[in-house]
Amino acid sequence: IKNLYPKPKLLVEPFAGGGIISLTALFDKLVDRVVMVELDDDIAAVWRTVVKGDANWLANRIINFDLTKESVINEISRANVSLKEKAFQTILKNRTLHGGILAKGSGFIKYGENGKGIRSRWYPNTLARRFNDLTLIAESIEFRQEDGIAAIYEHSKDTQAVFFIDPPYTAGG
Repeated sequence: IKNLYPKPKLLVEPFAGGGIISLTALFDKLVDRVVMVELDDDIAAVWRTVVKGDANWLANRIINFDLTKESVINEISRANVSLKEKAFQTILKNRTLHGGILAKGSGFIKYGENGKGIRSRWYPNTLARRFNDLTLIAESIEFRQEDGIAAIYEHSKDTQAVFFIDPPYTAGG
């Protein structure tokens, strides 16, 4: 993107997931705004929470959470929670389940980095800082929970748009 002239105004990431490409493009001022699209309910809850202006809430929830296997089980088993709480549950699952896999049936990290088990990927200060930093760019993010193909078609003729297309992997190829 750095080498494009003129500088693109928009980055479309139709299968956003963690959205690292969109976030990097915004933080590095490579584009003015991004359209992030994600179909998954859990991941969408995180992005909807950020875009709605509740990234600081997530950061505080992360900092104040006493992470134990029991506390994680209690938290992620809660049903009928608010959007913000669903986003927090998603962060917990991503950081404590094997490989960050959110799918049902995924097990907790057993050993992890340096034998820390589920705590091996739980860096509350770093995670909180990242969510707090998102408040700086949240207004430049348009998030949609839908099929990414629709966003590709919608912006396909926009000469000021660039795309990062990394479709999800499906079982069996």
